Amino acid sequence: MNNTPKGLLISAPSSGTGKTTVMLGLLRALAEDGLNVQPFKSGPDYIDPAFHRAAAGRPSFNFDTWAMNLTLLGAISAQAEGSDIVIAEGSMGLYDGVAKPGATGHGTSAETAAKMGWGVILVIDVSGQAQSAAATALGFAKYNPDLNFAGVILNRVASPRHERLTRLGMEKHGIKVLGSLPRRGDLALPERHLGLIQAVEHPDLEAAISGYANFLRENVDLEAIKAAATGGDPLPAGQLPKPPAQRIALAQDAAFSFTYPHLVAGWRAHGAEIIPFSPLADEAPGNDADLVWLPGGYPELHAGALAAASNFRKAMIEHAKTRPVHGECGGYMALGKTLVDKEGNSHEMLGLLGLVTSYEKRKFHLGYRKAHLIAPMPGFNTGEVLRGHEFHYSTILEEPDAPLAEVLDAEGNPVPETGSINGNVTGTFFHLIAEAS
Repeated sequence: MNNTPKGLLISAPSSGTGKTTVMLGLLRALAEDGLNVQPFKSGPDYIDPAFHRAAAGRPSFNFDTWAMNLTLLGAISAQAEGSDIVIAEGSMGLYDGVAKPGATGHGTSAETAAKMGWGVILVIDVSGQAQSAAATALGFAKYNPDLNFAGVILNRVASPRHERLTRLGMEKHGIKVLGSLPRRGDLALPERHLGLIQAVEHPDLEAAISGYANFLRENVDLEAIKAAATGGDPLPAGQLPKPPAQRIALAQDAAFSFTYPHLVAGWRAHGAEIIPFSPLADEAPGNDADLVWLPGGYPELHAGALAAASNFRKAMIEHAKTRPVHGECGGYMALGKTLVDKEGNSHEMLGLLGLVTSYEKRKFHLGYRKAHLIAPMPGFNTGEVLRGHEFHYSTILEEPDAPLAEVLDAEGNPVPETGSINGNVTGTFFHLIAEAS
């Protein structure tokens, strides 16, 4: 069993309420107070953990109650060992999840908080309302009586009068106000079509996080927030995922960066060697690599540079003759024949698969995936079942290779993005989270 420190989950009624900026400011403020803070992200988001790490100085991990079984959740919760407090960030709204349970549940942030016994702080955008905000908070507090509802942080408060009226509504119903954040337009993080830009792309991330921390210090009760942290029974002990090879060449740059932290941590924990390289810098994967892994990212923003990366192309083609290559989402597209950018320009990719994708013809793909392998891929055999998540806007124009898997959404409906296999090369549109159990 794993004993983990007490914690809090920062959530909201919906996306877009400012919980990420609150999260980053709180992580940094607590770290500046001398606490060793362990960040987590509830749900399948693969961008936020890098921001958390920058704010807390400690790796952040996803905690996913749909895709992960209890022992993997236990292994991930054990990453908080040595910390003083856990601060987790929710996804979407507190109770938003899928219709049918997965490995252990419906994938809501509320499930994460309940499994870990963490208190919940609700960030409420009070724009355009005052006492009525209390009705929202009251509904969230009473929706699940078993959840430890610690209180609210009011966001985008227009004036002292606005704050006073809003607090009156909260106090009337016994809802604790842990902070009140004045409206400030400069606190929004830069975004693009898939949400936040990557942490490595932020023009001045350190200054932004420091600013959030100062803003939080001025407007929230940090001592009350620390005191609100709670914990529950420890989860069963488990292991992080095993590596798919001993020496793994992992693409890491602005085009390829979406790898779940628990996977890479597990690979290292089991003794694998991770060899980073940058396709954008026209670097070749290590000659002694047993496997090349191209994660997701934004290849469509760098398609011209990737098409011109001759050293990368030559080495990848040579490697694939005798050893496995795997790509996820953006990495899958880069393994294909052609990528059409949003302006309609065609860019030659590696050609290790016949896949042709287009951002000119945009189509939104979002959701959990359950994949029944009908062919092997690195680390997994035919017949095994994987859980993952898909999130992109690309459209498949051609996918001529043999399918890799039968893929279902969270409700058990088949999806057409089956992935592909050609010789030693495999690819999927879903980002691997865990093996199903």
